[in-house]
Amino acid sequence: MTRPPRRFFIETWGCQMNELDTQRMAGQLMQQGLLPTREPEEADVLLLNSCSVRENAQNKVYSRIGEYRRLKRRGDVWIGLCGCVAQQEGEAALDRAPELDFVLGPARVGELREILDRRRSGERVVATGFPEERSFDIDSISRDGVYKGMVTCIEGCDKRCTFCIVPSTRGPERCRPMAEILQEVRHLVDYGFGEIELLGQTINHWREPDHGEATGADFADLLDAVAAVPGIERLRFITSYPRDFTERMIDAFARHEIISPYLHLPVQSGSNPVLRRMGRGYTVESYLELVDRIRAARPDVVFSTDIIVGFPGETEEQYGETVRLLERVRFGTVYAFKYSPRPGTAAPRLGGTVDPDVANRRLNELFAVQTEIQRELNRALVGETFQVIVTGWGKEPGFQTGRTPCHRMVNFEAGSAPADLGTMVEVAIDRAFPHSLVGRRVGEEGRPSGASSPLTVLSTG
Repeated sequence: MTRPPRRFFIETWGCQMNELDTQRMAGQLMQQGLLPTREPEEADVLLLNSCSVRENAQNKVYSRIGEYRRLKRRGDVWIGLCGCVAQQEGEAALDRAPELDFVLGPARVGELREILDRRRSGERVVATGFPEERSFDIDSISRDGVYKGMVTCIEGCDKRCTFCIVPSTRGPERCRPMAEILQEVRHLVDYGFGEIELLGQTINHWREPDHGEATGADFADLLDAVAAVPGIERLRFITSYPRDFTERMIDAFARHEIISPYLHLPVQSGSNPVLRRMGRGYTVESYLELVDRIRAARPDVVFSTDIIVGFPGETEEQYGETVRLLERVRFGTVYAFKYSPRPGTAAPRLGGTVDPDVANRRLNELFAVQTEIQRELNRALVGETFQVIVTGWGKEPGFQTGRTPCHRMVNFEAGSAPADLGTMVEVAIDRAFPHSLVGRRVGEEGRPSGASSPLTVLSTG
């Protein structure tokens, strides 16, 4: 009797960069004849693609490794720790979790096939660090999703913010050549993806690596080049660093209608003293001036941002300045977190630890303020009509979900002929809630805007 094909399961935490790394690893596994499964109990290879930006995310990963320990009793089951926690922990992960078979950092995901070969020979492998030569085999990526193709443009970060572990886990900044990026974008369009998302820890600091910054192409040129690729219906990019946004980039953002009017622009705090301690390199005033310039160029833009509360030394007045910044900018979405000390960063040495109960209270208050802002912004959209890319099925029977150009979630009535996932439909907004919109389709025919996915990978936020 033929042995059933071996299966793999990948669980992913963290950012879009981690999601794309998962797709890269899944593609390599499928090329070796392994098939995906949604159930960890069915898998011969379990990969935990981890995030270490916050301590809580790191703890979840180790907790999950403990849960999967029992699966190894079945016999030849391998567990791999991947992603940023893998880079951060290295050899220590093998000591902390004896059930681990290998540790694979984010800069080494392209070596997964070799890592598995070494494990078959009996070696417990640690593959971390940042090799000089890195390749992006676009044909070995198992694209997850039916509508959005993600493209890495710049990896790593050189900013050294005092709270951030990314330079340690993702390495120094490296830009991919424009020609290579455009090749992958065309590949995705040919494959059927209507939405393209350009990725980087500091995406707007992309520079053509073959030239010096004074004479080479910058992110404005990259936006112009990608936006000119035929077949793209929607273009997005994330994450932008406020200090790196130039007038040329603003002009490019405003010039191309296919660029989504959604911009993630992390501010982290509304207090200048806190921003200085964070090492962010800009002021509240310069951030607000940038917001105003972008809005003047692109009036329909919706901003989202990241906020840290309870940063070392943050006073009640400084926290209040952050709340006032939210009320001034009126972000469409805010990703807010309590400060979490990370190993190897400078912030824990600053002193002035904020009491956890105080930080909790500030975070809850901030969310309450932001919820009301989002409620008001979304209510203003009732009666509007949007082109929505269909992304899934809603929790309520007869409803599908999708994203507007400004990245708002919409639940809409599927109608008599539900739209295929990845198609683009016109939706009229009837009701609004703080975190979503509810509407109905205008007409019944969806316009193709995506491709069938060869794989669905569980993603945990």
